Amino acid sequence: MSASSVSRGSNVATLRSREVADSVWSSFYGASPTREGRVRFRLWAPSAQRVALEREGQSSLPMEPTADGHFELETECLPDTVYRYRVFVDGDEDGLAVPDPASKALQGGVDGASCVIDPDRYTWRHGEWSGRPWEETIIYEVHLGACGGIDGLRRRLPALVELGVTAIELMPLAECPGQHNWGYDGVQPYAVASYYGTPEALKALIDDVHGHGLMILLDVVYNHFGPDGNFLGHYAQPFFREDLATPWGDAIDFRRPQVRRFFIDNALMWLLEYRFDGLRFDAVHAISERDFLVELGHTLRERVGPDRHCHLILENEHNQASLLEPGLFDAQWADDWHNTMHVLLTGEREGYYADFVENATEKLATAVGEGFVYQGQRSRKGEARGESSGHLPPTAFVNFLQNHDQIGNRALGDRLPHLADPDALDAATLMLLLSPAIPLLFIGEEWGSTRPFLFFTDHRDALADAVREGRRREFADFSAFEDPDQRERIPDPNAQATYEASCLDEEEPRAPQHRHYQGRFRQWLALRHRHVIPALKNCRAVAARVLGDKAVQGQWRLGDGQILTIAINLSAQPVAVGSSGTPLVCSREDSSDPVADGQLPALTSVVWLQPSDGVSGVSGE
Repeated sequence: MSASSVSRGSNVATLRSREVADSVWSSFYGASPTREGRVRFRLWAPSAQRVALEREGQSSLPMEPTADGHFELETECLPDTVYRYRVFVDGDEDGLAVPDPASKALQGGVDGASCVIDPDRYTWRHGEWSGRPWEETIIYEVHLGACGGIDGLRRRLPALVELGVTAIELMPLAECPGQHNWGYDGVQPYAVASYYGTPEALKALIDDVHGHGLMILLDVVYNHFGPDGNFLGHYAQPFFREDLATPWGDAIDFRRPQVRRFFIDNALMWLLEYRFDGLRFDAVHAISERDFLVELGHTLRERVGPDRHCHLILENEHNQASLLEPGLFDAQWADDWHNTMHVLLTGEREGYYADFVENATEKLATAVGEGFVYQGQRSRKGEARGESSGHLPPTAFVNFLQNHDQIGNRALGDRLPHLADPDALDAATLMLLLSPAIPLLFIGEEWGSTRPFLFFTDHRDALADAVREGRRREFADFSAFEDPDQRERIPDPNAQATYEASCLDEEEPRAPQHRHYQGRFRQWLALRHRHVIPALKNCRAVAARVLGDKAVQGQWRLGDGQILTIAINLSAQPVAVGSSGTPLVCSREDSSDPVADGQLPALTSVVWLQPSDGVSGVSGE
């Protein structure tokens, strides 16, 4: 990063004056400027008898306890001051030195020290940016490390604009153990991972993204903390519930107002201080208190205000359509759509795909027309999940063929070009890009990357061994890995080679076959911009029906009254489809004539756009 890209400020610069009653947002927790040259430190440590503030090269200062378990101190302090808290629990005379759980930057990793950050140090160049409407969203999911870090992503911005995406979604950036991680092992949710850069460097990237007319979203993890470097259980035991577990450990206790405030303030920091255009909330089904999610959505909407476009997205296995109502969350990742499409594309039946094998074609029709497949039905585990979703607009669902989970949670991190017929994958891609649901692409998908995206971490010692062996045990029930020797093929998440194999190869997209892929993505996204996006507001599903085995047709009335119809045939045989005149586009260039004759060829999708009086002809009735 060049020196000119960040307004740096010096170590002796003073923090700007800011009164508590000022309209500028300030976090309740952590180190917050109050007025010139002074900082307020606040920690919730209900299990501690006393807490002291330790600053590098200065005397320790006792913090004042309050009745609700908080410890506070306001004192003179400069930007970039290195500090820690020393917490005294259960009569321990020496106490334990810990970083601030609300640090915005760390020195020395997750068990190192915190740094005081001036939130106003960076001078924004595109401060007038207010975002883009949700209907314009085309998401490009990125792991920042895998694309070369902040500078690597910055270099790719012109290509992303040319491609036609409108929003970059970053996988989590919170500080994690080691030097590379997916980001979901974060233990410092306020701190930008030091291996990516400083808070100012991240703000400069966001500024550049906005300068290119793109939105930037952030994936945040509020359902658990990682296993390494989390000290909260030592001095704030009530932060967690012993009576409720998640796949990653004890559940966070969202019944407590202090816990809610910690995470709501974190979300506000990303939206107001860093100016992200929205957040994607990871695995909220692991958060037991639905009312926290309601409070979170309402609070963020209120604090961001009506003058900015703020987009809030859920990952939620519970399929709670009620959280997608106006004023709460814009959309949910549509796992049901993906899982059904994946079964039809690949024939895979194991793991969570087992819920989508039976009547897969009918399930795809349901997903196309109503968003959720599971709307109260029981899964293979016997649990009923989901709420009715047919009343929601199609833009309440984020569809994808690939993402970090659906690639990286595979044993060998293989992408769809290794698993599906090329024509079938083209057919599914056209449906993804032209359907009214919000499309998401995963980094490299636009050129048909065949590089793996593996699960990688950088844990230490015994934890590294446990993660490696646990990862291999996960696949013991899969037929390809029943043999222990075959499980040894599964890459070690902690190996440097695993991380390096997952990083983009900048030469790959320049190969001829990959340039062809990119041309199709640009063409089809241009059609979305021209014909679909301008009429997405008030779009509603009209019908979805089965045309034959592995063949489905969906139909939507756009906001301007036009009827958008998409038919897809993933079988090896042609199927009859209602004649609708000249298609807008076909996934195979040789398909227009058969479609005009009422036949949809094998492994093909087709899109029509007609005035509203063409509904009956389009549906094939």
